[in-house]
Amino acid sequence: MKRGVLVCMSFVLFMLFCLPVVAQPSTKSVETIIIDDFDSADGKDWSWNVQASRFIADGFPKSGYVPGIPNSLRPLRTPEDPEAMVLGVQVAYDRKGDNWFEVYPAATDENGELTNYEIPLQGLVTQLDFWAWGANYLYTLEVMLRDADGRVHTMKAGTLNYNGWKNLVINIPKHMTQQSRLRSGPKNLTFVGFRVRTDPAEYVDDFVVYFDQFKYTTHTLDNIYDGFDLRDIDFDAINGGE
Repeated sequence: MKRGVLVCMSFVLFMLFCLPVVAQPSTKSVETIIIDDFDSADGKDWSWNVQASRFIADGFPKSGYVPGIPNSLRPLRTPEDPEAMVLGVQVAYDRKGDNWFEVYPAATDENGELTNYEIPLQGLVTQLDFWAWGANYLYTLEVMLRDADGRVHTMKAGTLNYNGWKNLVINIPKHMTQQSRLRSGPKNLTFVGFRVRTDPAEYVDDFVVYFDQFKYTTHTLDNIYDGFDLRDIDFDAINGGE
């Protein structure tokens, strides 16, 4: 009897390990997508804009691209790459308090006016990853995301009370809705902007922050299903515009 059981088990193991394996679509296909490396203002659907709270000093905020790169990223560059640049913002306020400024994407609308633009993030996003240069001020850096239900989530990335570059990683909570269950609903989580808040007791005379290598990690196939291409069919188009 025992011999028969062993023979049966051997046959099952043979079938499992020797038969061809049929590949299945992976719902965990992980990719890292760069939102902006800040080496150039060209080639994007948006530009970076800055707005600040009411006690901002005259002539501020100031922003622009300047040469620079975190040392940890230098080995990744090749001689063919353009000069490494980073996005910098300088602010000063007339008094201490609950001051803030936001760095956000903006795009030109059909009337030629600059308006807020939210960057769509593909797939099921698990992490945001970027480099921020701190000037050792007790300021808090936040990231704003809009979920597929229309709510804006403000997520703390940490304080900027350090000198130089630091790689900041934000884990996206699983409860955040990233795709509407409705056909007509939003298909993506969107990035709204960065926000920096001052500590009420911290100096506000002259503050600078820089950003570099902004990217995110995502499961790109998580929202793809059999028949996904039928989701956005235009019935007017297939009926000849009738």
